[in-house]
Amino acid sequence: MSNAKSNANARTGGQILVDQLRAQGVDRVTCVPGESYLAVLDALHDSGIDVLTCRFEGGAAMMAEAYGKLTGRPGICFVTRGPGATNASAGVHVAMQDSTPMILFVGQIAVEMREREAFQELDYRAVFGTMCKWAVEIDTPERIPELVSRAFHVAMQGRPGPVVIALPEDMLTAMATVADAPRVTPAVASPAPADIARLGAMLETARRPLAILGGSGWDAAAVDAMAEFASRWSLPVCTSFRRADRFRWDHPCYVGDLGIGPSPKLLAMVKEADLLLLVGGRMSEMPSGSYTLLDIPVPKQALVHVHPGAEELGRVYVPTLAIQAAPRSFTPALAGLSPKGTAAWASATEAVHAAYLDWSGTTRTLPGEFQFGEVMRWLNETLPPDTVLCNGAGNFAGWMHRHWRFSRLGTQLAPTSGSMGYGVPAAIMAQWLKPGGLALAIAGDGDFLMTGQDFATAVQHDIPLVIVVIDNGMYGTIRMHQEREYPGRISATRLRNPDFAAYARAFGGHGETVRATAEFAPAFERARASGKPAILHCFLDPRARSVGRDMPEGQPV
Repeated sequence: MSNAKSNANARTGGQILVDQLRAQGVDRVTCVPGESYLAVLDALHDSGIDVLTCRFEGGAAMMAEAYGKLTGRPGICFVTRGPGATNASAGVHVAMQDSTPMILFVGQIAVEMREREAFQELDYRAVFGTMCKWAVEIDTPERIPELVSRAFHVAMQGRPGPVVIALPEDMLTAMATVADAPRVTPAVASPAPADIARLGAMLETARRPLAILGGSGWDAAAVDAMAEFASRWSLPVCTSFRRADRFRWDHPCYVGDLGIGPSPKLLAMVKEADLLLLVGGRMSEMPSGSYTLLDIPVPKQALVHVHPGAEELGRVYVPTLAIQAAPRSFTPALAGLSPKGTAAWASATEAVHAAYLDWSGTTRTLPGEFQFGEVMRWLNETLPPDTVLCNGAGNFAGWMHRHWRFSRLGTQLAPTSGSMGYGVPAAIMAQWLKPGGLALAIAGDGDFLMTGQDFATAVQHDIPLVIVVIDNGMYGTIRMHQEREYPGRISATRLRNPDFAAYARAFGGHGETVRATAEFAPAFERARASGKPAILHCFLDPRARSVGRDMPEGQPV
């Protein structure tokens, strides 16, 4: 009797896996289908989980990473073995450097074929071992609930990050009887009261403090709590590289973002600070000016480092006070800290906030008819505050970082890893998650064609994002460095591009060409009104090298 009951409750490994995703509250996944995990695709068929069919594994993984950024729960991506997995590695790398929870499921050869270099065989532990928090292969279907549960814990706890799980195809078709694991609620480290008291004492004796906000693990309540704390202390606050949505731009304590090409007054404030409160971030290469703003290993500024991962505390900088806590558990503990009097630095905070407003609101005249700064200002003033702004890597992003003013958490999707091709898949995911809102991707010409084939995904699934392609006919960032290091010797950085507006129409989307500033606003409005995924192909004069400089005189374009 018991044996018959056991057989009746048996499920395939594919069914068990999908049931674990449902138990974890997964409502959607991305994938590029493959024969190595057909049993999972079959189980997804009537699971109630939405499946986004993508055209490139790198784009699918970046979409899952964007889901993790927006929700705090792991984004889920499925790809096939071998080339599918290596293509997806770009998204895994973004998730690792950006501290984003994500799980990549990869098809694998049958267990009995291991170590023969079978068709598309890879050792996933070796391939992904330094690129993720944990890589594992599931040998038997009975262990699927255990290992998937562990994957959700690992992806979300401590410093969040990606997990890679390999799925042998014979394991996915084998039958097993096993109970589902419960929904994972991640453990969150909280600050000790003594550490909060010490922070208060350090602030009381400081003369030039500065808070730097970054990393993951934020929620809306944490953002509000940090804003209230800053107000009480008149504490100047800046955000780290591509984490500008952690603090409102119009808060009187906001002094800018510490990324590539920050305002000179913000740089001076960091260098002159006697106390730095680093919350959530790692102060890695980009925000630290290639590790020049803080001495290593012991900064000259007193450093209070708040981070959810114990392994990050003291990894590069020796903190005066280390607090292991996520931003969402650290910031509520600040409610009991209030200054004894008016902060000595209040007037300095006010002055640097005013300087930030002037710096971010001032645009310079560029060569050519298309004034990118003016376009960014129009977008910022016209679009709703919950617009999700997405970008990959390139000099074009400098205009976004300088001129866009973020006011809500979850409205900036940009890779701190500096990955090209990120903006389009991230915007597809953001628009898919919030169909009534607007996700705007701004991409360079080289940047767009890294993952531009997934425009077909947006058309197929009726995801009406808007993509602004900034075309200057080159890999602009590399050209800028090339001109500095090897003037007059242009090599491998010129691009000959297609008609991106026609590209959009060929896929079934909306496409328009913009050559002058005055053409942009009406074209953008028509793109939104079309109800289709849209591309605006905008031509930026190639002499406009970056938000702060033009091409040196005499240099070839």
